[in-house]
Amino acid sequence: MNICFLDKTSFTYNSKDINSFKLRGAETILINLAISLTSLGHQVTVINNCQHNEKINNISWININHLNKKIHYDLAISNNDCQLFDIIDSKKKILISHSIQNIEKFIRKNQFFSYFKHRPKTALLGNYHLSRRNYITRVFGHFFLSYGVDEIFINTKINHTNNINKNLAIFTSRPDRNLNLLINIWKKKIYPNFKNGKLLITPLNNHSNMDSNIYERCTGDRKIMINDLISSRMLLLPGHEAELFCLAAEEARELCVPIITLGIGALSERVIHGKTGFIAKNSDEFSDYAINVFNDDKLWNYLRSNLLKIRGQKTWNKAAQSLLKNL
Repeated sequence: MNICFLDKTSFTYNSKDINSFKLRGAETILINLAISLTSLGHQVTVINNCQHNEKINNISWININHLNKKIHYDLAISNNDCQLFDIIDSKKKILISHSIQNIEKFIRKNQFFSYFKHRPKTALLGNYHLSRRNYITRVFGHFFLSYGVDEIFINTKINHTNNINKNLAIFTSRPDRNLNLLINIWKKKIYPNFKNGKLLITPLNNHSNMDSNIYERCTGDRKIMINDLISSRMLLLPGHEAELFCLAAEEARELCVPIITLGIGALSERVIHGKTGFIAKNSDEFSDYAINVFNDDKLWNYLRSNLLKIRGQKTWNKAAQSLLKNL
């Protein structure tokens, strides 16, 4: 099958940037699906704002501004923008949605007419996403696209020799995903009751929060983040209503790091309560769960053993096969 991906971002990228901090979840997902579909024997092209037209590991990368004619594809997959279907020709179309998009926003983002013109099937990220997506924006059909985890996480060795700091918790999501809420809970409820605790967070512009054993982690190559994760006792993620999947939680799960969350947005779908972490009903429960995981080695080992049992189940090849089954 001849497949193309369509994307338009304010920054340039291609598959060589797979481990770059500049990529968000949407771009990481596109790259991994493109690689997996290629490995399954399909001809794949990515049309985006890549710096050069080139072929990388059998995937053609074409700058979106360099197109001088419409090319026909068997399947076109757009990264969250129906208007991009205008630049190619394809009978089968899939829109991967990375947003809630109520009707007002759907119209304001100039998606409404393009959506009804091209009639794509919509790939949603889970039940929470489905509950927040207006029926009109998925009227031509939808399915759940189960994301995989990058090979760099799957191939990371997890064993008892990992240098785990039993006093260290980490936050690896974007700062706007309720990091300030987490800092508030940490300062008022967790740190006063567990003075040995340290919290490693994604860097903030406002450094006034840097006390109560809160430290900014280094960002850059994902190997740095992986080393921070496998050195941590737990991942603390309150969640956010705009979080439709949360790759940060899925990556931590693959590295066997227990997760404490308030379950806001899709975070409740990433954690099996009492098995791979805890879903708290409020900030008091959140802090209690975190302190218990810090203090109770038996509890932590139980959560970790459950995570080890399900490791390696979420691959991008499985995600690509799922996508093709839903055409």
